[in-house]
Amino acid sequence: MASARSLRVWAWLHKWCSLVCTVFMLLLCLTGLPLIFHHEIGHLLGTEVESPPMPAGTPHASLDRIMAAARATHPDRIVQFASQSDDDENVWFFTLTKTPAPTDDFRSVAVDARTAKVLAQPRFDEGFMYVMFKLHVDLFAGLPGKLFLGFMGLLLLVAIVSGVVLYAPFMRKLDFGEVRRDKSPRIKWLDLHNLLGIVTLTWAFVVGTTGMINTWADLLIKYWQYDQLSVLLAPYAGQPIVAEAERGSMQRQLEVAQARTPDKKFSFVAFPGTAFSSPHHHTFFMRGKEPLTSKLLQPVLVDAKTAEITAAPKLPWYLTALLVSQPLHFGDYGGMPMQIIWALLDIATIVVLGSGLYLWLKRKQPKSLADEAGVRLPAPTAPSAGR
Repeated sequence: MASARSLRVWAWLHKWCSLVCTVFMLLLCLTGLPLIFHHEIGHLLGTEVESPPMPAGTPHASLDRIMAAARATHPDRIVQFASQSDDDENVWFFTLTKTPAPTDDFRSVAVDARTAKVLAQPRFDEGFMYVMFKLHVDLFAGLPGKLFLGFMGLLLLVAIVSGVVLYAPFMRKLDFGEVRRDKSPRIKWLDLHNLLGIVTLTWAFVVGTTGMINTWADLLIKYWQYDQLSVLLAPYAGQPIVAEAERGSMQRQLEVAQARTPDKKFSFVAFPGTAFSSPHHHTFFMRGKEPLTSKLLQPVLVDAKTAEITAAPKLPWYLTALLVSQPLHFGDYGGMPMQIIWALLDIATIVVLGSGLYLWLKRKQPKSLADEAGVRLPAPTAPSAGR
């Protein structure tokens, strides 16, 4: 059994970690709820791009022709990335920017893979879902905002662990999950807070951990470029970005990458000079064909001039962890059933956070909540848990 001194430490940690992160965690839960169903909401709002019906087996046009159609819509821009839709391989998406450097000034173009005709030019930098996404990811503050939310996620994990430690002494005189409905509203909310907190424990820990990892994405990618890509690309050091006129056929380079990884599917390609590639390569990212491997990427670096493969390195463990954490964070692995479960657990967590804040605000009205609840811990308890 935990000593009196250790319980005081755990109570202090739970109190202050909960108080500091609660408001931000409420914001993340509220903004994360519509993001769980972003595809479905996009279909309802008419913002999702869908390919027109054609006979099954209609052949695809050359990637060079498809890309030319996208570039013609914005001739003053260059292609930064190109990808196929996860839901519809008959749709290609192209990201066009002024320069290869990362920027928020981008245009998206969707092209039919069979006819090479432009289907739409969706805007992913405006509207309700964009606001929800930016608030959830970085608070409209870029990398500093991501790192700040990552720190809030760390505080959440500490609050969860400390709450589990404090749960046993609190429940010593009560049945598991008991809600004392004959008591005051504060006591009922206290019991409900603890019940939902222990029920959502694993989910909150998983989502908190994956969310914290996601906030490190920019730093992990930069470290990968410095740690591994720099070694592979040493022979090209100092060379300028390959001019578009000097680049070979994109269709040929795609086929070369696919031949190197026959057990995988194409996901997206980063063009020379962009954040995910080098000045001299098209970097094709291939993904697994099974649901559990569909989020794991294999980069294939293809020389932009000669279409020869320079390297196909395995991703390091930290990028694998990042790729796994991103879909797991939003419940993207199991289709609609998992999305519904994720949404219900998200709502329960909102109740946990909201009730914890309520209990702290009401902690001394009309007397100490701990005294009213009959709790005898060796120190003032964590107000966000109301113990």
